[in-house]
Amino acid sequence: MTQPGEMNSFVYPASLSWLEKREDGRDWLRCLPDLLAQCRDRFQLEQVGDPFSGGNVSYVLPVKHQGADAVLKLQFPDRECRFEADALKHWDGQGAIRLLDHAHDLNAMLLERCRPGHFLADDPDVDPMAVLSGLLKNLLKPAGPPFTRLSEEAAHWRNNLESDWEDAGRPCERRLVDAAMTAVSDLPKDETDQVLLHQDLHGHNVLSSERSGWLAIDPKPLVGDPAFSLSPIVRSFEFGHSKNAALYRLNRLSEELGLDRERARHWTIAQTMAWAFSSDYSERHFETTRWLLDSARSQKWSS
Repeated sequence: MTQPGEMNSFVYPASLSWLEKREDGRDWLRCLPDLLAQCRDRFQLEQVGDPFSGGNVSYVLPVKHQGADAVLKLQFPDRECRFEADALKHWDGQGAIRLLDHAHDLNAMLLERCRPGHFLADDPDVDPMAVLSGLLKNLLKPAGPPFTRLSEEAAHWRNNLESDWEDAGRPCERRLVDAAMTAVSDLPKDETDQVLLHQDLHGHNVLSSERSGWLAIDPKPLVGDPAFSLSPIVRSFEFGHSKNAALYRLNRLSEELGLDRERARHWTIAQTMAWAFSSDYSERHFETTRWLLDSARSQKWSS
């Protein structure tokens, strides 16, 4: 019997084992050896190391390319990640890792290697909100196609929130679902700036870099309201999981970046609940949503 993290004697990180439960996931895992071989030829890789652990939708490993360290990322064809290469190209190394090459047909990217490459969440000697504020000043660039619009993603959440809650066995009070449904229905009605958004900007998606201090990875890009950009940070419990800590992040970053605090609060409620039911940290997400609901300054979307 195949063990978790192994398919046809090809070993991959245990974090990808959830794909064995899906037919398309099993197919992709079986194809990994061949995809890796094709990438070695396509990118003319000189050396391939052991994969990094922790990736949930990608097989990521260190490589040598033209004598320099790089990273190869093979992506499972996932809706949220499909325009990652386009986002990295759009940012061009400003606030995010640099895209070196891309094989669209293989869902593969060749990326710069961050050194020393430790996570922002694990560094006790820096002010993480200062780091994230600085990154967002570079990341929130005007953008359009081909990226998925935030309004489209919000509609997807709206269509699935209630059924996800039911399928999960109603693990939280209905008011949390209702608040998220109201947010995803009402927020997209307002015209806002359209900027490129990193919808998963938390403390383990920011790496230390000799080139530029700190750089974002794994963007799951969208384009839309800049106030949404605070959502993944506000709910990032690695920066402190308490009402005071979450509200500190919301208040400080909305002020420093000149973003609408109330819109950011409601977007955070929406995305936190949309992602909660498939998360290993559902109860923490429910707690964050309760704190945000109880901290309302106004029932209006804008201050």
